[in-house]
Amino acid sequence: MAQKDYVARSQKKKQPPRKKKQAPQAVAWVKVVLAILVVSVFVAGLLYLKDATGDDASEPSENAQAPVDNANAPAKSINDEKDPLPVLKEEDWEFIEGLPSYSVEVEVDELPNSDRRYLMQCGSFRKQSQAEELKATIAFQGLESQVLESEGSKGVWFRVVLGPYETKRDAERDRHALRSARVNRCQIWNWD
Repeated sequence: MAQKDYVARSQKKKQPPRKKKQAPQAVAWVKVVLAILVVSVFVAGLLYLKDATGDDASEPSENAQAPVDNANAPAKSINDEKDPLPVLKEEDWEFIEGLPSYSVEVEVDELPNSDRRYLMQCGSFRKQSQAEELKATIAFQGLESQVLESEGSKGVWFRVVLGPYETKRDAERDRHALRSARVNRCQIWNWD
């Protein structure tokens, strides 16, 4: 194969970029005229609204008094010419008198006593200092917790526990209070 001399070969001359045809200037004037038209319609609308609200000071108001002819004569208002408003009698509220003597009796079946009791565990730690820190956080919420030491197959654990609770609803109420303090790991267990 024959060798080619790339250095000696002349490069193609770059042609200058072609100029694009410019859009006629009439388009810019159309935009300007359109903008002026929109602004003038907006201003005219505002002026119309101002006149429509009745802000004119030239019209007398209904409550304005007629001019006084004599300094000793009382002023006569426009409302004197109209019929006076009727006087309302005092309202009688019967339920206000009868409400204190009214009572409702509801028969509620007592819930059966359950032998179940509930514990709530909020954490389990390897270090007692971490468990005491969580106990302090719980104490700031007005709840009393205990740190129980338990030995498992993987070593000693320090559990933070609340309870025992008579009903699960009580345990749920305390768990909700702890969620507002950002203690989200609490779990409720049956304790027999």
